[in-house]
Amino acid sequence: MKIGAIIVAAGRGTRAGGEIPKQYREIGGRPVLARTLEAFLSHPAIGPVVVVIGAEDDQRFEALAPRLSGPVETVTGGATRTASVWAGLQALGEHCPDAVMIHDAARPFISAALIGRIAEALESQKAVIPVVASVDAMIQQDGAGRIIAAVDRAFYAGAQTPQAFHYAPLMSAYGALGETTLPDDAAVALRAGLQVQTIAGESGNFKLTTLDDFARAEAMLGTETSITVTGQGFDVHRLEAAPSMMLCGVEIRDGLGLVGHSDADVGLHALTDAILGAAGMGDIGQHFSPNDARWKGAASHQFVSHALELLQQSGGILLHADITLIGERPKVGPHRDAMRQRVAELLGLDPKRVNIKATTTEGLGFTGRGEGLAAQAVVTARIA
Repeated sequence: MKIGAIIVAAGRGTRAGGEIPKQYREIGGRPVLARTLEAFLSHPAIGPVVVVIGAEDDQRFEALAPRLSGPVETVTGGATRTASVWAGLQALGEHCPDAVMIHDAARPFISAALIGRIAEALESQKAVIPVVASVDAMIQQDGAGRIIAAVDRAFYAGAQTPQAFHYAPLMSAYGALGETTLPDDAAVALRAGLQVQTIAGESGNFKLTTLDDFARAEAMLGTETSITVTGQGFDVHRLEAAPSMMLCGVEIRDGLGLVGHSDADVGLHALTDAILGAAGMGDIGQHFSPNDARWKGAASHQFVSHALELLQQSGGILLHADITLIGERPKVGPHRDAMRQRVAELLGLDPKRVNIKATTTEGLGFTGRGEGLAAQAVVTARIA
């Protein structure tokens, strides 16, 4: 049986943090997607491999492609997983496969043994997916988090990938969907009336979704050489009368503005320097010169995203951020929650891992006289 593989890698992976899609982040010094692809490229049961990538990820994929052991065909994905798989199936069709395995790019620990068992099952089944039983008690809850009923976990399992199918019936099932979007390939097959067989999956074949998943992945790879580092940033901007200012990514209308070449967000500038410090990548002025016209009036969240990308490229995972705003005005309290939420979004962290606080200098110095606003930031990161 000729079995092709489709690796779905078009998602953005925002819950894992940062601006880099999680499949291009490194674990153990190697991109997640490269590890996933290698599992299929190196398996004797797998023929052609198609990877579905995002429209903005051509350069990212080109950077990792030379590190692969075999040829991979790329195709641009759609706005949904369903659309991306359909694009992959159409591309794979040129190779005339008998069957196809469809796998999430963010599951890099798929074992050769599991791939082999799925391939073997395809000899007698038209659709096969790996599942893992729940070890926890199962409940049903409503939208407010209240328990509706206890559920017998014996009848429920977590679906994994690769989900495998005979090619022709799956193509027909996808072709009949139209604009319908479904959560996974098994759902598409069931909608078309196909019988789907389950086999035992693997606890190690988990999907990298959150920062905690990445920490677990590093631990699995035995990267005990990783270290925890801190980075510190400090910045000052002059105050002037103005309709509003940007502070920690939030617009504040208090009759004051901050003066600077960009939007002068002193909180995000300090944060940028702290992240660069953790990455060992210099300071904000080296990357975003105030003499460069490109950054005139620029939104400072771009600086944070760039610094975070450099940290991740150096094998780092941001764990925590703490920002102190120093000045008499504006009053931070009414905006603290919004600032915390915005910074957490920029960093891909749980808001619980972001702290925003404010202090004054008791009327002393330039901040006490209301001439300027200062900010200090400290971040913690793990570097592989």
